Amino acid sequence: MKNIGVIGCGNILETYLRSQEYFNNINFVSCSDINMDLAKKTASENNIKAQTVEELLSDNSIDVVLNITIPQAHFEVSKKILEAGKHVYSEKPMSVKYDQAKELLQISKNNNLYFGNAPDTFLGGGGQLSREIIDSKELGEILTGNFIFAFPGVQDFHPNPESWFQDGGGPVIDMGPYFFTTLVNLLGPAKNIRSRGVKFSDKREYKAGPKIGKFFDVDIPTSYMFSLEFHNNSIIQGFISFDVLNHKRNHVELYGTKGSIIVPDPNMFGGPVVTSMELGSEWIEHSVENKPLGKTNILNKTVRSNEAPKQSNYRGIGLSEMVNAIENNIEQRCNGELALHVLDIIESAMIAAENSTEVNMRSTCKKPTPLKDEEIQKLLK
Repeated sequence: MKNIGVIGCGNILETYLRSQEYFNNINFVSCSDINMDLAKKTASENNIKAQTVEELLSDNSIDVVLNITIPQAHFEVSKKILEAGKHVYSEKPMSVKYDQAKELLQISKNNNLYFGNAPDTFLGGGGQLSREIIDSKELGEILTGNFIFAFPGVQDFHPNPESWFQDGGGPVIDMGPYFFTTLVNLLGPAKNIRSRGVKFSDKREYKAGPKIGKFFDVDIPTSYMFSLEFHNNSIIQGFISFDVLNHKRNHVELYGTKGSIIVPDPNMFGGPVVTSMELGSEWIEHSVENKPLGKTNILNKTVRSNEAPKQSNYRGIGLSEMVNAIENNIEQRCNGELALHVLDIIESAMIAAENSTEVNMRSTCKKPTPLKDEEIQKLLK
């Protein structure tokens, strides 16, 4: 078990703290935030210490630091953690700039430190069963496919949505990591991308919090469409948007030479996985309720168009698996090379849209090895 400190006390912290209930090697001991009043409140509610960032980084009892600050701060905070000699597990993305993330990875290697990165959702029951089916070749070779993530934007529920609509934010940086990581897990590394981006309005209205009814500026495109080619020669079309009120396609569809597969919502851990093997045949559902990271464990009260009312959420498996990797001196699945390649896809998508050109990836990575149920069981309480 490793002692873990947290920098950033935003909404996602509650989910990570809950991971202690599932995994046997995670022990949160400290938290910090730019707003120390929030850090003290969080610490009091969760029976951990509140520390300044400097105190946390100089605390020799802390082995790993979880970085869940806003994306625009990921680089600066992760660099401080590494320079303090501690392992990092960061929320997605690794940074908002590829060159910064590349620097972080190099620092971690130079100092023999682990750099882990969300998302870890591909390790869930839905992602792993999809991988098992694709690897079995019963679908033949995957040729093409498509996916969509679309909703109206965070201003409907978040009191401070501005960073999502400024440089370093946007739909591809926010939600792209889930879909691109899932696709790399299933198909391997990407080769190139073509993209188009559009901004539908210059201002948006606050729909929640103390500024409700007022407006804020939109500085970046809020919808992207792209075509992504992988080294295995498959070509996947994608659409990620903050502009859509309703739709019914919150999943990935992949089409092989012998059949098709519906990969469930990459933002969550559950299923079912759905396949069809013959022209005009019925779709077959493959439940993941018997998988340790697939069983339904939450009821979603918001039920936006892009969310299922019942789902499974086991965020923290990536952190737990990294702690296990540190203790056994092996490579973790949510590693820096994977995160850097996913950020490469994200940044390349935006460059391709801005310049109306095809962009080749600057990076590559290994396809993550499958996470077997028996490996997960060793990490569960």
